[in-house]
Amino acid sequence: MERRTDQPLRTCIGCRRTAARSELLRLVMDRGDAQRVVVDPRRRLPGRGAWLHPDQACLKQAVKRRAFHRAFRGPADIRGVDDYFSTSVPATAGPDTVQAESGSEI
Repeated sequence: MERRTDQPLRTCIGCRRTAARSELLRLVMDRGDAQRVVVDPRRRLPGRGAWLHPDQACLKQAVKRRAFHRAFRGPADIRGVDDYFSTSVPATAGPDTVQAESGSEI
C-alpha cells in the first residue's frame, strides 16, 4: 500500500523508516566547525542534511550504526545533537512508569 502525502518523504538515519519532513529533525554540519553536527529546527541551514526522528531510540540506533559518519561522509561530532535531545526532547517513558491505583489510600 502506497502512502500519499503532500510533503516530501525523508528517511530517518536511526530507524531507516520514511516519514514526512515535518515529523523529522534536520541535522547539518555547523558552518563554523566542520565536524560538529547541529539541529536545524527551521530546516533552512545550508549544506548536506540528515534526518532523524525526535526520539532517543532513533538517536541511539543512529550512533550504534555509525549513521552520522556515513550521512555526513566523514567524522561527525554529535554533542550538539545530544544537547538538543537532553533539553528539548522528552525522554521516552518506560512501560512501568505508571502504577495502578488500588483505591485503598482513602
